[in-house]
Amino acid sequence: MPSLLHVAAFGAGLMLTLCACARLTPRSWWRRPNARAAGLLAGGTLAVGAALLALFGPPQAATMASDQLVPVLASASDAPVPGARYRVHDALNLRVAGGIDAERLLVVPAGSRVTATGRRDGDWWQVRGTVDGEAVEGWASSLWLRRADEGQPR
Repeated sequence: MPSLLHVAAFGAGLMLTLCACARLTPRSWWRRPNARAAGLLAGGTLAVGAALLALFGPPQAATMASDQLVPVLASASDAPVPGARYRVHDALNLRVAGGIDAERLLVVPAGSRVTATGRRDGDWWQVRGTVDGEAVEGWASSLWLRRADEGQPR
């Protein structure tokens, strides 16, 4: 939800942009609505409004509530914990290495359970599991994994 400060800054940005355009551009540009005029107004309003907010707005760190920092800090703990169990959200490509270019070993069906080894390469985690009675180990995108204790999608 925009605050009163945001509305005032971008409103002033629009007014300053209109004044600048009236003084600095040819009158013929403004006879009919066109993309050039819309682009100048939008770009000028955005630039001037953002500059006014940066100059006169409160510092960003002071406006952040402590509860807004929690998700950022929690994401650092999302690293795979060795031995932690995860549920496969959708059909999962298990690969020989991290990355979409790595060779695919097999597809782990949705709903299967896998265990993290603790190794990580960005968003790619090394996992172990059992598929069709066979123990497998490979790399999977963490985007397709959910904690085993997390509720099923509805």
